[in-house]
Amino acid sequence: MVKAPNKIETWQMVAPGKMERATIDVPELKPGEVLVEIAGCGICHSDIRYFYGCMPMVTPRTLGHEISGTIVAGDTDLIGKEVIVPAVMPDNTCPICKAGRENRCLSAKIPGYTMGIYGGNSSHIAVPSADLCYIKEKNGIPLSHLAVVADAVASTYQAVKRADVQPGDLVIVVGATGGAGIYATQICAAMGAKEVIGIARNQAKLKRALKFGATHVISSLNKTAKDVRNEFNAYCMSKGISPFYGWKILEWTGVAEGQEIALELLPFIGKLVIAGYGMHKNELSLSRLMALDADVAGTWACLPKYYPEVLDMVLSRTIQIEPFIKIIPMSRIKEAYEETRRGSLMHRIVLTPDF
Repeated sequence: MVKAPNKIETWQMVAPGKMERATIDVPELKPGEVLVEIAGCGICHSDIRYFYGCMPMVTPRTLGHEISGTIVAGDTDLIGKEVIVPAVMPDNTCPICKAGRENRCLSAKIPGYTMGIYGGNSSHIAVPSADLCYIKEKNGIPLSHLAVVADAVASTYQAVKRADVQPGDLVIVVGATGGAGIYATQICAAMGAKEVIGIARNQAKLKRALKFGATHVISSLNKTAKDVRNEFNAYCMSKGISPFYGWKILEWTGVAEGQEIALELLPFIGKLVIAGYGMHKNELSLSRLMALDADVAGTWACLPKYYPEVLDMVLSRTIQIEPFIKIIPMSRIKEAYEETRRGSLMHRIVLTPDF
């Protein structure tokens, strides 16, 4: 059994674009808390935005919120158990939690963001045990790889549930090749969607999406939203499917161009779920929503109760994660952040502690 440490080794963000290795104290565990030895921590694009100063953040602090690992201290009955740490851990007592929307709890603990200096780019992290996702069998998947379930996969599942994707549905995924979009096509297909149209710019990644849930892909490279709409309409007509009503759209890019495409494609009695995050503003005629009798909704993180369902889909290979993961030791974290920032990777980087 792994021995609990007295100190945590970590890589701290000390200023925008600057990271240093540090040793910090293990916090005193409160009742209901455990110490997790981190096996893997995925790099999310929100980490990149904060690290490079696109959004303000108090420093020093350790980033990283996609975490898998092993409990090494806390409740003796839990020591030794392998877990996925939800990206958002609610307090389970507030009015939002009691309304069944725990994923948007305003008092939630989010590693790297609302837990003081503590985050996943470390050797260990102290977290509440109430909503941890316990891994009984890994089915040949390394524990470190399962870190991406914490956010990239689970948040995508939450978005698909928010869209209420049902067997036979018609679905569009804008940003189908991104860190979450690659799972959105797979989950929609697993939910029984009849059509899953993937839209993105990268041709090689779009071709790959056809092997992972997408039934058809459209490149948006150097095209206006109306160009994409015309190509989408032509495909629908060739398949004998109406492009004018009933489609459910998941927008994962978080950029103005992607959201413009999603709004352009929104049909009568359609539903648009905004899942990607950006700082820009879009113009939208609210009266158009009235005329279309359409819905636009936001989605955030994932309800803790969904994590076992998501994990089962991953372990059964219904959702494939291994083709989209690149393992890099945490000692190369600066290089890994820069690679992710450039956006040319075909994989999501998972950092493994090597202090």
